[in-house]
Amino acid sequence: MRRTLAIAWIVLGLAAAIGNLSAEPRVRVVGLFSGAAVVNIDGQRHMLRIGKPGPHGVELLAADSRNATLRINGETRQLSLQRDYTDGFAEVERQQVSIARTAGGHFRTIGSINGQNVQFMLDTGATSVAMNSFQAQRLGIDFRLNGTPIMASTASGQERGYRVMLDRVKVGDVELSNVDGLVLEGGFPTEVLLGNSYLSRIRMVDNGETLLLESRN
Repeated sequence: MRRTLAIAWIVLGLAAAIGNLSAEPRVRVVGLFSGAAVVNIDGQRHMLRIGKPGPHGVELLAADSRNATLRINGETRQLSLQRDYTDGFAEVERQQVSIARTAGGHFRTIGSINGQNVQFMLDTGATSVAMNSFQAQRLGIDFRLNGTPIMASTASGQERGYRVMLDRVKVGDVELSNVDGLVLEGGFPTEVLLGNSYLSRIRMVDNGETLLLESRN
């Protein structure tokens, strides 16, 4: 009888050990970039890049502005962007997003203006959220009708532009309303600049390889 009980306990112990080894990690995607993603794995944040193995058997296969395709314990899964949580799984009050530094040292990320997707380059030297007239037209911004004509100082001199009010500017979950914007006639700037009319209203933490943006409310 004792021998039978001992064997039973050994079997149960082995089953528990196998279960722990095969337990799937808790995974949430909390930041999305071109070719990279910030993933919360069992309460710890990790920057995953396509083609490079990640911790706990989690590997990034693909990423865009909405979803990340991950291989978790050999299984392929597609996860959407989620808000981050503390270790106790209580939702944090402030909204956050992490942005990866590119090879050139800049911070670029996918966001939206008035609900339309756009790729931003963060520029603390820009006074406003700035774009060229072709980008504004694509985003449905009628700057000639609703904007205020101005002459703006740029690296190439004085340029004709329009001061506009952007209803909504969003990066990750960090969304602001009534953000000052600038539209310049022609093809400059070549990228939509996320300037200080947005950045001055949030909290920024430079962690080296990533930049954390956090709402102040």
